[in-house]
Amino acid sequence: MEEKKNKEVIDFGLLWNKLWTRRILFIKVWAITFVIACIYIYPIPRYYNTSTKLAPEMGGSSLSGGALGSLASSFGFDLGGMETNDAINPTLYPDLMEDNGFVTGLFNIKVTSSDGDISTDYYNYLKYHQKKSIWGVPLVWVKGLFKSKKNKSDTESEFNPYILSEEDYNIAEIIRSNIRFNLDDKTGVITVTATAQDPLVCKILADSVTVYLQDFITKYRTNKARIDLAYYTALADTALTEYREAAKAYSRYADANTNVVLESYRNKLNDLENDMSLKFSTYSALNTQVQAARGKVQERTPVFTQLKGASVPIKPAGPKRMIFVMLMLMLTTAVTVTSLLRKDLLKIITIHGSDQ
Repeated sequence: MEEKKNKEVIDFGLLWNKLWTRRILFIKVWAITFVIACIYIYPIPRYYNTSTKLAPEMGGSSLSGGALGSLASSFGFDLGGMETNDAINPTLYPDLMEDNGFVTGLFNIKVTSSDGDISTDYYNYLKYHQKKSIWGVPLVWVKGLFKSKKNKSDTESEFNPYILSEEDYNIAEIIRSNIRFNLDDKTGVITVTATAQDPLVCKILADSVTVYLQDFITKYRTNKARIDLAYYTALADTALTEYREAAKAYSRYADANTNVVLESYRNKLNDLENDMSLKFSTYSALNTQVQAARGKVQERTPVFTQLKGASVPIKPAGPKRMIFVMLMLMLTTAVTVTSLLRKDLLKIITIHGSDQ
């Protein structure tokens, strides 16, 4: 019984001595790993991160309350029961990056590099001004051999975000990886994070995407109200034109027949005056609807509070070169130890397996 226990004892001193006798091998492995890891990680371009935080207006907008409700009721409009909830609420903002229409809208963002040498739109910045790792050159060359020469964008008379060329699609995918929306479920705060190879471009992206998001949501929420406003404005303009024409006709007829006392002339003058009054009443009623529609647009316009502005990052976010080198050294050390003590480790596993 005691002999069996002695056999199960692991002599760590003996294992350490085996490793110590091979210390030269470890030094060689570490040196080779260090050089290879440095050669691999150094050419990879560095990138920067920055973020901005927004607190959007939460929940639906009640049109029946507040100043708009009082204004509408004074003109005889009943807005009660028209409380609506947005189909696109803050919890769905991160999903907007999945839509090609939203992402391609970021192509035209104007960016400028820190040294001032680059000043272009975001699309061309990603297409022509990106630093690339030398390790990706062979892969790009091989892919280019099989790439079709035909470009859909060249055959399209008008840009369609949902029919993209391969090149435009790849740039859209890069934008999706560079721009991220995160929502805090507890506070409702939206964090917009931007990534770029240039720190100033990174800040410009974060600010521009934030403004773009606000404009997109504002247009969405006020779309119906703006359509109504444009409709009533067109009707009011037409009614105003008709009223002015009727007023001119009345004035001309009245001036031309000032001293006429015939009843037929007086009746026609009354008809022109009534027509002018009717057109003025129509214009007045439509103008009231225009004011109400304008108030509805204002009511539907969301409010965004910026809690944190984007700043120019000082230190790069990656790649973490020292961490990468250390991980590679740890990995090769573990592989070397395992290969040297392979037989001893198998014995330990066998002993513990038999005990169980």
